Amino acid sequence: MALDLSNDQALSRRAMKAEMLDAETELALAYAWRDQRDEAALHRLIMAYMRLAISMASKFRRYGAPMNDLIQEAGLGLMKAAEKFDPDRGVRFSTYAVWWIKASIQDYVMRNWSMVRTGSTSSQKSLFFNMRRVQARIEREEASAGRIIDRATLLQRIADDLGVPLHDVEMMDGRLSGSDFSLNATQSSDDEGREWIDVLEDDGALGSDLVEQDLDNDQLREWLVMAMSALNDRERFIVRERKLRDKARTLESLGTELGLSKERVRQLEAAAFQKMRKSLEQRKEDVQDFFA
Repeated sequence: MALDLSNDQALSRRAMKAEMLDAETELALAYAWRDQRDEAALHRLIMAYMRLAISMASKFRRYGAPMNDLIQEAGLGLMKAAEKFDPDRGVRFSTYAVWWIKASIQDYVMRNWSMVRTGSTSSQKSLFFNMRRVQARIEREEASAGRIIDRATLLQRIADDLGVPLHDVEMMDGRLSGSDFSLNATQSSDDEGREWIDVLEDDGALGSDLVEQDLDNDQLREWLVMAMSALNDRERFIVRERKLRDKARTLESLGTELGLSKERVRQLEAAAFQKMRKSLEQRKEDVQDFFA
């Protein structure tokens, strides 16, 4: 799409001077873009409604995002709307574009609110943009009635009001309660104090566990080699292709390569497993001790 969003100040000035489209002209431009991919028509359509995108972007300044970034996201939403718009539906482009512009800005705000993903579901998005407003209203209503509402009841009221699960409300309440903190920050004002990252538990495997795991794998590998040695070449080939590959081969493909029917390959596979089972049963006590 031929639209430069890199210079937001120049874009804003052009948007304020752009023409106002009547319904007939708007429809003609939409058809020209959809049917003929006329970029001049697209550019004219987008510029005519860029003031709408800028106006919507300004409503999200309270979330702390730079205005120029909000305008660019609004412009991207507007271009997405132009790409998806179907003029045959009989809806004005501005009505259709509002949803795409708002969705683009909201996604940007939520992505940049915190390093931790703030939310992705429709209920989480509704909470992010409406929770504090609903909370303030409920608290005002309770205060005017001379009542004190506890936190649990407040969160449940918010969930009921917005029609979202309570656990989503509790999650969003925690995420909106404060900003991100560095794990390298010290736990006290003392510069020599321990950093928060030092108290995190290392979820990596212990050295002793790794050694034990390696020994176990060696033992299992030894038993597998022993069991495979009881098979003939064709049986070993079938077991290896069916069970020891990252992507197991089908009975049909093996039958084609070996010149056998699919059912015959299945029978040979079953017979091979039976031989391996008998071989392992000879070491029954060792195997039982290993898995005890």
